[in-house]
Amino acid sequence: MLTINLNKGGKPLYEQIYSHIKNEINTGNLSAGAKLPSTRALASHLSVSRNTVQMSYDQLLSEGYIDSKDRSGYIVSQITGSQKARISQIKPAIKKAALSSPYKYDFSPFALDTGTFPYASWQRLNRRLLSERGSDLFLLGDRQGEYELRQAIAGYLAGFRGFNVSPDNIIICAGADYSFQLLIQLLSIPSAIAMENPCYMQAYRIFKGFGADIVPIPVTPSGHDLSGLEKSNAAAVYVTPSHQYPLGVIMSASKRKELLDIAAKTGKYIIEDDHDSEFRYKGRLIPALKELDENDRVIYLGTFSRTIAPAIRAGYMVLPDSLLKVYKNRFSHYASTVSRIDQLILAAFINEGSYERHLNRTRKLYRAKHDVLINAIKEAGSNLRILDEDAGLFVTVSFPDINNEKDIAASALNKGIRLYGISEFLFEKSDLPVSFAFGFAGLSESDIKDGIRLLFGS
Repeated sequence: MLTINLNKGGKPLYEQIYSHIKNEINTGNLSAGAKLPSTRALASHLSVSRNTVQMSYDQLLSEGYIDSKDRSGYIVSQITGSQKARISQIKPAIKKAALSSPYKYDFSPFALDTGTFPYASWQRLNRRLLSERGSDLFLLGDRQGEYELRQAIAGYLAGFRGFNVSPDNIIICAGADYSFQLLIQLLSIPSAIAMENPCYMQAYRIFKGFGADIVPIPVTPSGHDLSGLEKSNAAAVYVTPSHQYPLGVIMSASKRKELLDIAAKTGKYIIEDDHDSEFRYKGRLIPALKELDENDRVIYLGTFSRTIAPAIRAGYMVLPDSLLKVYKNRFSHYASTVSRIDQLILAAFINEGSYERHLNRTRKLYRAKHDVLINAIKEAGSNLRILDEDAGLFVTVSFPDINNEKDIAASALNKGIRLYGISEFLFEKSDLPVSFAFGFAGLSESDIKDGIRLLFGS
């Protein structure tokens, strides 16, 4: 049985277990083929929860240090010298990148835990594809995106999001930026797009940069105000209904029906940005607007940048049949902007079940960080309002007794803490209380605790 001296007041316990086993493998104390204790047995031996051990094993599995064998449990992998060198190069680079931030604690809602990237699986699939396909991989692929990937995404959406789409309606895009630029052209918008206020500002900048007027849809902790939408000249409506960015609220069932009814009545399109629906920690998954759309008015946007890594630059959009015709008539000559090799790796990653396992691992990791942040904020002060829906990679907190957002942000900066005020996401004035979006994915559990304690002086 593994004996690990755990420091209950130090790094998260799963990180300590992970680091100890990894070191034992790298030093040869645990040789290839050695069987690890079951999660239940090791949890009992160390007096920790089984979930803690499972998270440690999941991380080792994703990095290729161990393998999972049916009915045999976890076995130490055969790691070559080149693999060790590759891992040793990657990990310090990640640590160095994190330390290069000018802030000691950066609560960015955009950040991810880059240590979750499935290096071993990605490298294995890359080698397999190069071996099986050879030079064919370097030819220009399907301009709409590799059919294998579009088919895999269609299957994923059917199983995870609950709606059926044809692979023919899916366009592979290099991130949300390209999707927005293509949509502007597909919709031929010289006039207006309705957008949530506050909103994802990159979408606002791109739509505005292409000459579109922006019609505000006010959003508060109480929900969306759609009262002026029907009579507006907006040809499309951009929303983040399952986890509003950046307030984090969920569009109510009645508002979803109202929005879909407006689209059906007026002919407006709805652009549904489903940016982080994979990360819901309690309760049932929130239905996508696309699932409820009976009139084919919803354009659905999905991304792998939030679930795997931003650098992959892989996302997709599902077009209604009417817009698919426009795409094929006017834009089918556009070449896919995502590497063909990455597309095929991603397709295999989904089809073999690795993507689902990866999501399960990262969801556990982020849920733990989410809960640490929530508890730390609750301990900091009872006068804070947490706008939390047990979802996503950020939590929005209102300061009802504070009138000046800049004062809090400046005070935090003096302590080495970067906060993200809601004013940074507004394109029109709002009566929202002073609020901040606290991202937690890019910080360790200990840094989350220390950063919140330092912020509130506790």
